[in-house]
Amino acid sequence: MTYEDYLDEVTTLLTEMYDLSDEAAIKLVVDAQANDFFVAHDDNEELRNEAQAKLDAVTLHEGKQNRNQTQRKQQQRQVQKKKAT
Repeated sequence: MTYEDYLDEVTTLLTEMYDLSDEAAIKLVVDAQANDFFVAHDDNEELRNEAQAKLDAVTLHEGKQNRNQTQRKQQQRQVQKKKAT
């Protein structure tokens, strides 16, 4: 599949597997692309397959979940610091 088709497949899987809106899934893929997550896929056609797309969708979603959790913890720490002073 082409590089563009591959990105579309990852986006579609994100919407199907995690019930994300099209906009949220597209943002995840675009942000990942901006951070060079898909560089190897662009260079190596063998990485552009359905099994890899599913793995990448999981990786992107888990990364987003981890970032969100980290942000919540940081916000909680800030609130605790303010209460302590």
